[in-house]
Formats: sequence, C-alpha cells, structure tokens
Amino acid sequence: MANPTFFSALRWATHFLAQHQQEDAGRFLLLARQGWTTTQLMLHYRDLMPDPVWKQFQADVQRLAKHEPAQYIIGYAPFFGHDFKVTPATLIPRVETEDLVEWCLALSSTRHLKVLDLGTGSGAIAVSLKLARPQWEVWASDISSAALKVATTNAKRLKARVRFYQSDVFAAFQSEKFDLIISNPPYIAPAERAVMDTSVLQYEPSLALFAQNQGLAIYQQIFADLASQLVSGGCFFGEFGYQQRPALAKLATQILPQGQVTFRRDLAGHERMLRIKL
Repeated sequence: MANPTFFSALRWATHFLAQHQQEDAGRFLLLARQGWTTTQLMLHYRDLMPDPVWKQFQADVQRLAKHEPAQYIIGYAPFFGHDFKVTPATLIPRVETEDLVEWCLALSSTRHLKVLDLGTGSGAIAVSLKLARPQWEVWASDISSAALKVATTNAKRLKARVRFYQSDVFAAFQSEKFDLIISNPPYIAPAERAVMDTSVLQYEPSLALFAQNQGLAIYQQIFADLASQLVSGGCFFGEFGYQQRPALAKLATQILPQGQVTFRRDLAGHERMLRIKL
C-alpha cells in the first residue's frame, strides 16, 4: 500500500490523537521535522510522504499519544522569536512568559543595566533579554546543573553573552546588586497535581514546577532578600499563578513595605505578572 499524502497523514494524526484524547500537535511536529512554513506544507499537501518521513511521523504521533510534549520530541521550543533547546531537565517556555519579557523590556531603561534571571531553566528569558538589549549585562542562575547545561548551549548557539551560575535563589550572589531581577520561579502548590495535565506531570521537571506553602515558598525567599540584591530604584519582575495575586500582594506588603507593587494581566485576562520597584 502506498504511503499517504501529507494531507492524509495529518488527517490520520488528528483522528488518532483525538481517540487518545490528546491535543493535535501533528502539524507542529511535521513542520518542525521538515523545516517548512505552513505555506510550504500546503504546497505539498497532495504529495506522497517519502517512506522515512512517514515512519518518523508515525513514531512522533505515537509519542504524542503517550502524553510526551511535542517540544521534547523535536528537542526545541519557540520563544520570543528564537528556538530554544529543551529537555526534560527544563520547563518548556510558554507564550505567557513572553508577556513578562515584553513588559520588562517596555518599562526598563535601554542604557546599561545589570540583570539577573532567577531560575533560568532553558535560558529563554535571559537569552531573549540579552538579544533584545545587547548593552545589558545579563546573569542567569538555576539550582539544576542539568538545566544550566541546556541554557549554556542555547546562549552559545544564539550568540548571547550571558553569565550562568548554579544557585539556590540568591545564595551565589550575596555580594552582588542588580538593576533588574526577573524570574518565572516554581509557584504551583503540590495540591494542584490532581488538576494538572498528565504530560506536564510525567515529563516536565517537578523542581521547576512546585513550591511549598501553597506555591509561595520561593517567592518568600526572593522577597526576603530582594532589598539587599537590588540597587536603589531597581525592579523585580515575576510570573505567578492566576489565583495567587491576593496572596502575593499581601506577602509583598509584609516583607517589602517600601516597594511599589504593580500587577499585570496576561492575554487571557488573568493577573499573572508583578513588578516591584524599590
């Protein structure tokens, strides 16, 4: 029997993944494997899939059906106009975090700034900031040595000069001060496991997802030392869960009463970001 056309293969993938109650990421995988744009794919819709392509596509879709994220299957994820290598040692960068980067760039000076990305993971935030603001001195840290290897690879491949450190929050930076600190820290409460996607729980690193004290433990650590790590007039930008705004507002008031706290909504209308100016 002849191999299917590209169009028929995509229809098969859609049906197969629906049977397994999985999101249809077949098109994303196919475009990534072929290095095509959507327009190029449309031009090939009626072409028969070469045998190696069809075998690879079937294997990829089988992996999707077992909850494996498409970004881990192909080994990279798009973020802020660049492709970042990702592995199960790092979170998959989300589009919501692009909002945080955009907000940071829009409100921050274009002059030289010393910047720290706490919990850098794949390095997506740090590298994106450095590429957008070459004059900034960007530092990045993570508690995971495996994540730092991925982040270093991304920075080298994208030619972004970022300084990487292994650190538990500010442990490695006691004598340093920064103009700007940004973070997408672990903020999910362990009790939320029951409502989370299987793909996230099975494949993404728990260390980068969960925090104790209803998901606020890492933010408590950050806030406790923020005044000593920021210069006067410095800013902190952070991402948090869509139900955590009241608790974070209270925490910031208690620990950083001198701080000017601003919250911002994501594209879905949820308050998911905060800025603290000291």
